[in-house]
Amino acid sequence: MAFDYDDTNIFARILRGEIPCDKVAESDHALAFRDIRPQAPVHVLVIPKGRYVSFDDFAANASDAEIVDFMRLCARVCESEGVGLDGGNQGFRAIANTGPHGVQEVPHYHLHILGGRVMGPMLPRQG
Repeated sequence: MAFDYDDTNIFARILRGEIPCDKVAESDHALAFRDIRPQAPVHVLVIPKGRYVSFDDFAANASDAEIVDFMRLCARVCESEGVGLDGGNQGFRAIANTGPHGVQEVPHYHLHILGGRVMGPMLPRQG
């Protein structure tokens, strides 16, 4: 499968410092920032700094160091935002939209961390 990366996407521009973001955390290989259209009281995007289009691209092609660093940053975000299960928090949802059927809006892999309220069913129930 080919993963064509578009260097003009908004997340690439954020990583280059061309567009500001409300940074939550950063590591060697990843950046976390608040979504500009939050869907929950906590809505943070975590993106790798590498040129990965989607979850499957990242999972297949990122180095072990990039994957571990990304996941550890996700854990730090959950803790700092008070949504992780440590300390009696009530949890969160992590979503990676991929491709047209997954309604991916930006062609740069990103993980949404949403919390601060009950998220409801994952998908509408089919008849």
